[in-house]
Amino acid sequence: MDEQGLGYIIVMSDPMIGAKREWLDPTEMAIFNADILKVLAETGALRLVQKTIDGVIAAADAGEEIELPKLIITAEKAVEAAEFANPYAKAKAIAAYEMAGSVANLDMKGCFMTKGFENFIPLVAAAHEIAAAAAKLAQEARELEKSNDTVLRTPHMKEGNPGRKTELISKPE
Repeated sequence: MDEQGLGYIIVMSDPMIGAKREWLDPTEMAIFNADILKVLAETGALRLVQKTIDGVIAAADAGEEIELPKLIITAEKAVEAAEFANPYAKAKAIAAYEMAGSVANLDMKGCFMTKGFENFIPLVAAAHEIAAAAAKLAQEARELEKSNDTVLRTPHMKEGNPGRKTELISKPE
């Protein structure tokens, strides 16, 4: 990608669901995707994507030369963007992010390397269980931050720039 001058944002813990079409159930897909989105949101990965895209937009608005992003989001980068105040919350978020990343390996093994539905279904179901456990762990991290009133929030303000606040009952700056 670098040689071709392409930009990229690679989210290491975002497992693409890779099931065989005849085994895709809309309810299961929605639950799986919700669990993964919860992990990405609560660990800081989505905030890092937001910050990166906001930077490109700000450069374009300022008439500056646009540099395409070259970002690989690891657990450490994600939790840094989340700015966890509680070290236990940060540890839980790192664990959740890494767990979500392991889902892809198990899904790939189940969907593409294992023959016979009686063999691959338990593997894919196990991957879904890991995703659900990762979502629960990420939620626990957020709950720790909420208990200290230190959840970072970065809404877009009326002017389009990102705001910032950590206290629930406060206005973003």
